[in-house]
Amino acid sequence: MNKIRKGDKVVVLTGKDKGKEGSVLKVMPATGRVLVQGVNMVKRHSRGSQTQQPGIIDKEAPIHHSNVAVLDPKDGKPTRVTFKVLETGKKVRVAKRSGEVIDA
Repeated sequence: MNKIRKGDKVVVLTGKDKGKEGSVLKVMPATGRVLVQGVNMVKRHSRGSQTQQPGIIDKEAPIHHSNVAVLDPKDGKPTRVTFKVLETGKKVRVAKRSGEVIDA
């Protein structure tokens, strides 16, 4: 079970985009990287095809998972994530800052 998942709201802790917030588009556990919407934008030259126009495209590049923190669902501030097993036996993610369950 990963601490950061697709769809989570995260904030960037370090680097050129420090302080920016966005949602996780993709998680790459093999490389330890995440793709965050609107963060770490790079320019890529694309060749035209029948479906795509040629030109320079802005797109997100992956960022290391240690450089982002999940936002606390209660107050919207960065928090660490821990795990807890509920009475029903289900394992859920919990925000260390407030104790709120991140998984619904």
